Amino acid sequence: MSRVRKAAGYRGRYLDAPQHGEVRVRLAACGSVRTTSIAWKARGAAYEKHSQCWYNGGVTLVVIGGPTEERVENAVRAFEAAGFRRASAIAEDLKQGNIVVPLRVGAAEILKQADDRGILYALVHHGPDDRIKDGTYARAHHRVEAPELIELARRLGANQKMLVTCVAFAFKEGIPKDSAFVVDARCLDNPYWVDDLRDLDGRDPRIAQFVLDQREAMVLLDSLCTMLGALLPAYRARGRMELTLAFGCTGGRQRSVVLALELARRLQARGDLDVGVELRELEQR
Repeated sequence: MSRVRKAAGYRGRYLDAPQHGEVRVRLAACGSVRTTSIAWKARGAAYEKHSQCWYNGGVTLVVIGGPTEERVENAVRAFEAAGFRRASAIAEDLKQGNIVVPLRVGAAEILKQADDRGILYALVHHGPDDRIKDGTYARAHHRVEAPELIELARRLGANQKMLVTCVAFAFKEGIPKDSAFVVDARCLDNPYWVDDLRDLDGRDPRIAQFVLDQREAMVLLDSLCTMLGALLPAYRARGRMELTLAFGCTGGRQRSVVLALELARRLQARGDLDVGVELRELEQR
């Protein structure tokens, strides 16, 4: 059985999905997916250069900023506890491994110098807005508070896998928060209208067969896999280590569940991702 990692902030249990032997399904006990706070935004060409990539040649370079020196130091210590090595300055000749560099408050010009030299890094801002124009809050790939630091450090470490969570939901109950992609499964025939299938959910092999036998379902899944194959490296290059894909249908129990499980199975088979599944409406039953 393949291992599927919980998303940050989750309490729950794993259950086997009988028709999808490669993936474990988590029926969590607490609401919608909560991912590590990711606050990267494209803010024009001035920031595009520094956000191209933060991982290069076995080196993860993380720069820590914050509104106070205490905030910066606390964040650096959290990264050190996760195995990062402290360096005093952003440099081009850093050796292989996980490296964290504290940035003094108001020293955003150092980031511009690093950008001009082509140094690749991830920028983490710990705490509230520093209210400095083009400061670390404005430029940050990640804006976090203390409880999120250890998990973020773990996710940013060199050779860590990206976490992709596939969520099944009902549109009538609202789209899951923080979804990067929302897929509408209502384009598919609904097994609910088949008397023998009405009371079953998408974990049942009969529902899976009904849905996956539809040509449109295969086109949808194949297209998603192709798209993600191209986009996931770009997300990772910009410091985003967690991504949520949400599949919606009318009741959130059949079509969306099948698609979420099948995409999770395909992604897990790649071997370079951690994959999670949440069946939101089923966990509330």
